[in-house]
Amino acid sequence: MKKDKTKLSLKSLDIKKDKIEQLKKVFPEAVTQGKIDFNKLKRTLGEEVETDKERYGMQWPGKSDCFKIIQQPSIGTLKPAKEESVNFDKTENLFIEGDNLEVLKLLQKSYYGKVKMIYIDPPYNTGNDFVYPDDFSETLDTYLKYTGQVDAEGKKFSTNPETSGRFHSKWMNMMYPRLYLAKNLLINNGMIFISIDDNELNNLIKICDEIFGENNFIATFVWKTRQASGKQTRKDNISPEHEYILVYSKAEDVRFKGLERDKTKYSNPDNDPRGIWQKHPLDVGSTQNERPNCFYTITDPETGKEYSANPNRVWRFSKERMQSTIDDKRIIFDPKGKNRPSLKKFWSEFEGKYRPVPTYFLPNNSDKYKGLISSYYANATKLLNNLFSFKIYDYSKPVKLLKSLIEQTTADNDIVMDFFAGSASTAHATLNINKDDSKKRKFIMIQLPEPTKKNSDAFKAGFKNIADIGKERIRRVIKRIKNDEDGQLFKKGGLDLGFKVFKLSPSNFKIWNGKTKDINKQLKLQIDHIDKKATKEDLLFEILLKTSFKLTTKIEELTVAGKKVYSIEDGAMFVCLEDEITRELIDKVSEKKPMRFVCLDSGFKNNDQLKTNAVQILKTKDVEFRTV
Repeated sequence: MKKDKTKLSLKSLDIKKDKIEQLKKVFPEAVTQGKIDFNKLKRTLGEEVETDKERYGMQWPGKSDCFKIIQQPSIGTLKPAKEESVNFDKTENLFIEGDNLEVLKLLQKSYYGKVKMIYIDPPYNTGNDFVYPDDFSETLDTYLKYTGQVDAEGKKFSTNPETSGRFHSKWMNMMYPRLYLAKNLLINNGMIFISIDDNELNNLIKICDEIFGENNFIATFVWKTRQASGKQTRKDNISPEHEYILVYSKAEDVRFKGLERDKTKYSNPDNDPRGIWQKHPLDVGSTQNERPNCFYTITDPETGKEYSANPNRVWRFSKERMQSTIDDKRIIFDPKGKNRPSLKKFWSEFEGKYRPVPTYFLPNNSDKYKGLISSYYANATKLLNNLFSFKIYDYSKPVKLLKSLIEQTTADNDIVMDFFAGSASTAHATLNINKDDSKKRKFIMIQLPEPTKKNSDAFKAGFKNIADIGKERIRRVIKRIKNDEDGQLFKKGGLDLGFKVFKLSPSNFKIWNGKTKDINKQLKLQIDHIDKKATKEDLLFEILLKTSFKLTTKIEELTVAGKKVYSIEDGAMFVCLEDEITRELIDKVSEKKPMRFVCLDSGFKNNDQLKTNAVQILKTKDVEFRTV
């Protein structure tokens, strides 16, 4: 069968092919007959080629399968659910219901290198987590059977009991492909934050070192999760009260914003013309042996009193610099000589500068240990329960915790992603911080429709799965913001108080997957390949996904030669899904000169001459032509 070169690829990004193409550009000398010669590549990098030598690295059962999963493109799609959305046509926020592995694959083309920050709260592998399919090699098929989208007794998502012979490796097999795909979505100065506890911290660090690179490790934050000790005492008489947030960047040289300094602690009691100031210690935590040039005696020029250096905490400056600082009247001496001298630090030296971020979260945020603002699990539960008026979800991450991370690492129009969204705390935090600073950050939430327990208050209230809870939470947060005085910003176009809902589904097009050698079936797919249940909108959004346009891209409906045509991103692409394509339509589209024109192949009604003419007419105007 002759291949139709006008056909649009309906598969997600081919990760393997993409990486090979990148490698070819950097090391063309390592490519032989279109394939990578790895021995030549090693020699190019100055390495000796050795065989049968043990090397440092992390291995576990199933790791090789992870790469097969990563490289297998998805043939699913994301169908819009307008009835579950808020302000669908204008919002740039997304909530995607589906298996996050498949969704991450589908987003590779449209969101490659576009996400500034990713936060995830994955299963901690405690033994009862609902985390992965029993056979994750058929992820879309498993998901569809699990959610009842196909009539079959299918594989089930399940727990990972400690009695399993591969307790840790199963969790790692679940995490590795997702983190690998997530890295692709980050911009170069983007960061990923991963909540975890002691169960898998070490394994997670090793996985992230391999995927993101050891040099791109940023920090391990410690978060105090509860106030009272002893509430969850283990059999070894230990009461864990903290969790971790592991941070990696996509590339080096990324920075946190930093914490604002407290200006109220600065004053000017001596009317210094240089402005308000604050006392700072004049000594530092270095010994006489470490900094011998800073071990000396200084003299108060007014009283003559001498102050010897402490051998364990020497002076901050060398003797020469200290004298110039005294002459500049920046050293404060006690007239009575009871207190050791201190240094004047002026506010003007710090204005516009932020102090470093400590690697801990303390919910009380006391002055002594002032760091990133956070909250306890109990506070997060209370906030969520108040929003719903009943207990709906346990162990939601605190909004204050996530706001701190978002504030430190994002700016206006940045995208924040969470692909283990749970009750959508990350979306809640993003909306709140946008309200506070009038910025337009966007969020992408991805959540598996994990069933709620039948005896839970959430199930009794009509929430059949976790994704439904997350969507409703966002709706209620939006409603609350609108009801606040600050909600007036929404009417002025200052806040994006909405979100589009999409759901993972089989492709709207019957794609040949190569699993069967039935030539008659293959021919039938070529003739009648559009799902009869698919709407024009379903087809449009799948085309957007498969042609590298974001799901929130601007769409305008035009009438061209009597046909409905969708103009994507101000004419960058035209899409026509009409049942009949005419010569007049082709001529008019070519005059408008979009970069690409996509239409239904069936619209040509088997008129090969019209299709051939379309190719030639559009080519003269440098318009790429594709059919589906």
